[in-house]
Amino acid sequence: MRSLIPALALLRTVATLNLTASSGPYNMSNSSLMSIEETCVALEAAGVRVYRPNSTEYVAREADYYSASARRSPSCIVQPTSTEQVSQVVKSLKDASMTNWAVRCGGHMAWGPAADIHDGVTIDLGLMNKTAYDADNKVAKIQGGSLWQDVYSTLETFGVTAPGGRTSTVGVGGFTLGGGNNFFSGKVGFACDNIVNYEVVLATGEIIQANSEQNPDLWKALKGGSSNFGIVTRFDIQAFEQGNIYGGLVIHPNSATNQVVAAFSNFVDNIVNYQLGSCFSFWSWVAGSNETVIISALHDTTGTVNASAYAEYAAIEPTVSSTLREDTHLNFAKELEFAKGNQNVWFAITVKNDPEILQFIVDQHNAFITNWKNATGDETFSLYTVFQPLPKILFDHGVERGGNVLGMDREQGNSVLFQVFMVFQGSELEDTARAHLVSYRETVRQRSLETGTDVEFAYLNYADKTQDPIATYGQENIAFLQQVSAKYDPEQILQTRVPGGFKLPNTNTTTL
Repeated sequence: MRSLIPALALLRTVATLNLTASSGPYNMSNSSLMSIEETCVALEAAGVRVYRPNSTEYVAREADYYSASARRSPSCIVQPTSTEQVSQVVKSLKDASMTNWAVRCGGHMAWGPAADIHDGVTIDLGLMNKTAYDADNKVAKIQGGSLWQDVYSTLETFGVTAPGGRTSTVGVGGFTLGGGNNFFSGKVGFACDNIVNYEVVLATGEIIQANSEQNPDLWKALKGGSSNFGIVTRFDIQAFEQGNIYGGLVIHPNSATNQVVAAFSNFVDNIVNYQLGSCFSFWSWVAGSNETVIISALHDTTGTVNASAYAEYAAIEPTVSSTLREDTHLNFAKELEFAKGNQNVWFAITVKNDPEILQFIVDQHNAFITNWKNATGDETFSLYTVFQPLPKILFDHGVERGGNVLGMDREQGNSVLFQVFMVFQGSELEDTARAHLVSYRETVRQRSLETGTDVEFAYLNYADKTQDPIATYGQENIAFLQQVSAKYDPEQILQTRVPGGFKLPNTNTTTL
């Protein structure tokens, strides 16, 4: 790649001459006054792929975000093809102090500006999507712009897989940096707990490795600390042999809520004895259906048919439909896909594994539907209330693998991740939808506080922009993250110049 330095120097000279002609001598001791447009021109001149508004590539990449709510209007999109190009792009953006930027890996977060920016530069890692497999060490080396479907497809040819996203088009980067719940969590923990090395471009443009021996503090901080420390251009994750999985989606009517809640809660408590299975249930109101149904995703990763751990689910009657079968990891991830391009709002909080609070949440789901229709007249929305296991053993696995910063090792019992997400049409409804969903969230949170079933943890990957998930990691972890940030980003560029995503807390305030 041609060096960015001559191009940047030329543009600075032009900027200096223009300023001198119009406003007197330019003080070069000040930070660069390059405009956003000049920065885009400099990157383009240096040989980086740069897409401008209204170009075919720009329009296609903006349309490819999972959620229409996440799209912004960057001044240009930059698509590096290597770690070295990412480094040079970051160096140039660091010097162009008038330009803020965003980083996009898979673009699967529901809200903006998590991975996009208005009036700035979006660094889009989408062309860095290759996976290599090191068979000697059983390590998959995954580029930072990969989607999990790319990873699984490659690894299947070697008879192995990795603990990644349960939805195929989720990006490796954001998913893993936020934790990474997966089909194998009961046995190996979150995806982040299985990372043996990160290749990272720091805010200075320096390229370093982070693992248990090199920069071990950064290695730990990246296990849940999100995008606050650099751009991860490669994730080296422990892989393992994997044949077909037995599982699928089982649908029951809403009238079976009591049975499903009991089956789910008992499954969570039994994970310590049955670590090779996965289960989550979601109450689903889909546009046009006029009823909520309960969809349970059940997956035995050993391929065992009708394993006894799922006996309570199997006994629930009636069953509306079932896709239970033997299939590949990739195909099960494809089955859990949701359509792109809609407006979305979601959030997550955590509660203790208690059937009464779970039943209360379902009651609020049902009430939300009625209240929303009465308030807006909208009949085109979909609403999903999801329960996912967060058993204590999951976080014990994290400690065994060097520790993460999520803070859930503080919990002595089993917990449940409660997520709700809403799909609707039209950006004009977004503020109203968020207000209604915040009310839903706070009603549940207040009830959990009253009943002693609250857990101080908001899972970053499902958190809304009104939340502050890193603030729920515990004061010790927050202090550690702040120390790591000061060490690897002393100018705090990633805290001030990259506005998207969840930043490190600077107060003791906790916002669930």
